[in-house]
Amino acid sequence: MLKIKDLNAYYGKSHILRGIDLDIEKGEIVALLGRNGVGRSTLVKSIMGLVPPSGSIKFKNEEIAGLESHNIALKGIGYVPENRDIFPTLTVKENLLLGAKDTRVKGQWGLDELFTLFPNLKERQDVLGGAISGGEQQMLTICRCLMGDPELMMVDEPTEGLSPQMIDKVAELLKEISRKGISILLVEQKLTIALKLSNKVYLMGHGGIVFKGTPKELEKDASIRKEWLEV
Repeated sequence: MLKIKDLNAYYGKSHILRGIDLDIEKGEIVALLGRNGVGRSTLVKSIMGLVPPSGSIKFKNEEIAGLESHNIALKGIGYVPENRDIFPTLTVKENLLLGAKDTRVKGQWGLDELFTLFPNLKERQDVLGGAISGGEQQMLTICRCLMGDPELMMVDEPTEGLSPQMIDKVAELLKEISRKGISILLVEQKLTIALKLSNKVYLMGHGGIVFKGTPKELEKDASIRKEWLEV
């Protein structure tokens, strides 16, 4: 579904991404791991067109590198940013409706489906986005992305700052999304969550991929974890 080849990206003269190769198949959850500052968020932003990349990014065999972000979104890629980016002065329901590509066409995910999955959002649908908890804002951001019926979701640090109970809810939501055939690129700091959810793992270091394999293979490779993940 997504195939990245020799992807490079820069901030000014700083070379951030260095020859990234990455593949995601339909329905897969792929975890992107690494310490802060290694380029994980830059990779996601490059795929989304928010950072100019060089190299190849193919989505469903179509080259999308260099396209505008809104055109990339229309092709079926959704993005859940680390800072959530909800509209605090709009209600929960209004935030969700803004995620829909076309309100005249019912997609796989609508208000009814999302409210069934998360009754607390239904209960707070008329509350301003800025007045709900951080965990509810994270749920709102993910659900707003789903309203656009993406075939691939890129989710950046979804459990950051959340309570253990809310982390479990986010994890269950991501599993449910995957069960419906949507691919997920998951940027996550919490190794246990990433290994529990993912089918495949990429580990980044110094702007490149230093490990690719299954969660079990990473669990067994103590030297890789010690060098590139552990403090």
